[in-house]
This record gives sequence, structure tokens and C-alpha cells, in this order.
Amino acid sequence: MPLRADEGLLREALTSLYSLFATTRDVLRQHGPDVAEPKRNGQYNFGYLAVAMLNFGIRPMVARWHPALEDWEDLRPADRSRRDHEQLWSHAEELRTALNDTRRILTAYADLLAAACGVPNLLQAVPAGD
Repeated sequence: MPLRADEGLLREALTSLYSLFATTRDVLRQHGPDVAEPKRNGQYNFGYLAVAMLNFGIRPMVARWHPALEDWEDLRPADRSRRDHEQLWSHAEELRTALNDTRRILTAYADLLAAACGVPNLLQAVPAGD
């Protein structure tokens, strides 16, 4: 579900995306090379898809927006809330659009990961609007 202009903080959204690097790295370390072995019939495996998701779905987004938002955050006056300061940023809407575009990309990777792992896609199990 897209992050609306009146909810959440852009910083928290970027931090959540960035945390996927550590989570994925932990899964790959914990489960070892078995999750990276090629599958039969040329199907993708978890390891390949997870690394592709990070490098092509998340890294470009956080590499661009993390430092840009940090520069803006450094200009926040002490008497202004983080939320109010973010909303005054001239690039806030552009970042929200980029977050939504990244959400779509990650949803496509979730479909591929579910298929590669042979499990149902949990994103499709959640009723719309919940």
C-alpha cells in the first residue's frame, strides 16, 4: 500500500528498505549455498532473486534518496518536528512517488520469490484495503 502524504516519515520508509539488505544477508548466511543452487528447468532460485531485488530494486533508490534526504534533515531547525520538516522539502512528493514505484518493483520480486520457493504469495492473501 502506498505511503500517503499525511502518514509516516520518509526517513522511516528509507530505513525500512535499507534494513532488507541485512535481513537478506542473514537469510543467505543462515541457509547457506542451498538457497543459491540453480533450480531445474532454468527457474530462478531464492539467492539469485534476493540479490537481484537488492541490487536492482532497492540499491538505486536508497543510493539516490538517502543522502538527499539526509542533507535536508541536517537543515531542520530545532523547533520544527521531523514530520513538518519533511513535508516542507521540495522533493518530498518525488520521493513518495519513488517509494511507490519501488513498492511495485518489490511486489513483483515477492511474486518471483514465492514461486521460486514454492510457497503461496502472502501479499495476494491479504484482502485489498487491509
